[in-house]
Amino acid sequence: MASTSRLDALPRVTCPNHPDAILVEDYRAGDMICPECGLVVGDRVIDVGSEWRTFSNDKATKDPSRVGDAQNPLLSDGDLSTMIGKGTGAASFDEFGNSKYQNRRTMSSSDRAMMNAFKEITTMADRINLPRNIVDRTNNLFKQVYEQKSLKGRANDAIASACLYIACRQEGVPRTFKEICAVSRISKKEIGRCFKLILKALETSVDLITTGDFMSRFCSNLCLPKQVQMAATHIARKAVELDLVPGRSPISVAAAAIYMASQASAEKRTQKEIGDIAGVADVTIRQSYRLIYPRAPDLFPTDFKFDTPVDKLPQL
Repeated sequence: MASTSRLDALPRVTCPNHPDAILVEDYRAGDMICPECGLVVGDRVIDVGSEWRTFSNDKATKDPSRVGDAQNPLLSDGDLSTMIGKGTGAASFDEFGNSKYQNRRTMSSSDRAMMNAFKEITTMADRINLPRNIVDRTNNLFKQVYEQKSLKGRANDAIASACLYIACRQEGVPRTFKEICAVSRISKKEIGRCFKLILKALETSVDLITTGDFMSRFCSNLCLPKQVQMAATHIARKAVELDLVPGRSPISVAAAAIYMASQASAEKRTQKEIGDIAGVADVTIRQSYRLIYPRAPDLFPTDFKFDTPVDKLPQL
């Protein structure tokens, strides 16, 4: 209510002869004109829209924006440093062919390292379709670790990959080590090492992953219907509650539950198909499946419509 009264109190530019007329803005001249009588009510109006270059010798492929990127608070100078474009004319090079103007002194080495890491994080996130909030959290984690210098000697790419893994878990959309490894150039072992070191250095923690964290994504990638997904979720949850899979990873339990649910439905999937999506080996799925198979009648939801009876499920 207060904001509305404040807005009403602001002066409003109107035509003295036609106060209810909606004024037309002439962007080229910067004038506010009354459409009824043509009276110029205001002049030199500031255009708050995007500013574009219209040089005749510019190629169509060039970026027409005359401003740089948005301010980046993660960098020491807010990323407001000057970046010199690549020279094209003879005046841009000395007698030996070297560029006269270079960017090396305009950005500190730490900012340059963080910029490269931020680009790598964005590239990895794009490859596995992660939203912007995950990228922002990963960038913040990387900056904290980099400034603490607690992981000195570790490759920045490995630290960035581990930060992306932590950010996914903290935001409730966990990804497996194999998924992060697939979009980075770092081994799973090195990402795991950095993951533990970062948690210790930042004195932070992540929630334990459960079978439900991966179930919807795995079933969606396998094109399984909602009924099978719900059955697989129920099977995995009951298996954990009954302590049928002690010591097994949630990913392997989820894969085994999906295999059991799909085999009982009309939409059957092989161990290899599920293993390729979940990132686990066929033998791992079989081991978890053998642990839950003896209690299969107790694991399915009561309203599940069987295409294959429980006693006809593969025994492996």
